Amino acid sequence: MLTPLTCPAMFSQDECAEIIRMAQIEGLREAGLVRGRQNESIRTARISWLDEEGEADWVFSRVTSTVIAANRTHFSFDLTEFAERVQVAVYDASNASHFDWHSDIGSGTFAEKRKLTLVAQLSDPADYIGGRLELNATGRVDVVGTVQGDAILFPSYILHRVTEVTDGSRYSLTTWIHGPAFR
Repeated sequence: MLTPLTCPAMFSQDECAEIIRMAQIEGLREAGLVRGRQNESIRTARISWLDEEGEADWVFSRVTSTVIAANRTHFSFDLTEFAERVQVAVYDASNASHFDWHSDIGSGTFAEKRKLTLVAQLSDPADYIGGRLELNATGRVDVVGTVQGDAILFPSYILHRVTEVTDGSRYSLTTWIHGPAFR
């Protein structure tokens, strides 16, 4: 079983603030599930998508270089592309935002090709209560990604969730790296 990998200081505090600013300018809309389905008992959050070109190109460049290095040394997956844009999510206490247990592999066009998931913590953990990113990679629940600017990289088949935010707002950046089906 491949374990998650922490990528420390992927973004500085100022870079995290800049990513949040770009997401807010782009506009935040209600998050859905695969194929845009809505189910508030599973997920309540708002999201924005950043393009790999233009103002956010440096974000994609950082993600790409981090993933290439981590895959080479830790995962050795057959990766072929970043088929989806970078997602910025906000989990907010005003609507009890959360994302229940799930894996990132599914039956959607992109979801069926996901091999790795990267989640970067954009908020200062002092800005919110709850909103823990929890992974269950080994049959034990682990809280991960609590340091602003750090990222966690893990196989997309690992179960994970974001617990309910009860105070403040938590921002995170997520992207998926794609390849041929696991064998």
